[in-house]
Amino acid sequence: MNAPIAVVTGATRGAGKGIALALGTAGMTVYVTGRSQAGGDSEYGGTVAETARLIDEAGGHGIAVPVDHADDEQVAELFARVEKDHGRLDLLVNNAAKVLASSAKFWERPLETVDLITVGLRSHYVASYYAAPLLIANGRGLIVNTGHYGAVSYHVGPAYGAQKAGADKMAADMAKELRPHKVAAVSIWMGGLDTERVRALLPAAALAGRETPQFTGRVIAALYASSGLLGYSGRAMIGAELGAELGVTDLDGSSPRSARHTLGAPPDLHPTLKP
Repeated sequence: MNAPIAVVTGATRGAGKGIALALGTAGMTVYVTGRSQAGGDSEYGGTVAETARLIDEAGGHGIAVPVDHADDEQVAELFARVEKDHGRLDLLVNNAAKVLASSAKFWERPLETVDLITVGLRSHYVASYYAAPLLIANGRGLIVNTGHYGAVSYHVGPAYGAQKAGADKMAADMAKELRPHKVAAVSIWMGGLDTERVRALLPAAALAGRETPQFTGRVIAALYASSGLLGYSGRAMIGAELGAELGVTDLDGSSPRSARHTLGAPPDLHPTLKP
C-alpha cells in the first residue's frame, strides 16, 4: 500500500510543525508550507526545510514548499506540484494563519489584525478548493481545519473568534458537498499548546499540562486511518475528546483534558448538514 500523501499548511513552527511531524512519524509523505526559509525569518525560529528534515528523521518523507498563503497563485502551484508528483492527495491540514498577538481592544490594534481572516479563513478555502479534486480522485480523503475554543468563547479578539468559528462552519459545509465522494472534512479544536511562541512568553512552570503540537497530528493520523472516518465528517470536535475516543495519547503517554466545561463546546450540526 502506498504511503498517504498529506499537505500541512503553516508548518514552519507551532501547531503545524507538530502536526506534520506526527504525520511523518505515521509514515506519510508530507508537503509542508510556510513563508520562513531562513532561521532568522521569525523570532521564534523554524523553516519549511527544517520541518521537512525532521519528518524524514521521524520515518516519513518531508517535502518543503515555501508558500505565502495570501497568494492564490502560489497555492495553486503547490497543488499542481502534488498532482504532478503523485496524481492524488489523501489529507489536507489547513493550519496557516496570520496572528498578531495583542492585549489591546480591536479598535486599538493595527488594522492588519484582520488579515487573519485572509490568511486563516480565506486561505483555508483556497487550499481546500485546489485540494478537493485530488482528494476526490483518490476516492477517499480528509480535510482538517485546526480549530479552538475561541470559536464559541472569547479568546484573543474578534478576528480570531471569527476565523475559528468560520473555519468550523466551512468544514461542515464542505463535508456536505464532499460526502458523496467519500471525502471527509472536520475541524479539530486544539487545547493550550506547548509551542516555541508559548515557551518564549510563559515561564516553564506554566507549560505543565499543555498539549504538544504532535498530539493533534496523532489524532489526525488516527482519524484518517479510522474505518468510521465519514461518520465524523462535518463536525467540529475537541481534540482531547476525539483522542480519547480513538485511543490516542500525547508523546508522554498522557491524555490531554477537554476544556468543554470552562471554554465551551462545538455546536451540534443542523439537520441540513447531517448525512
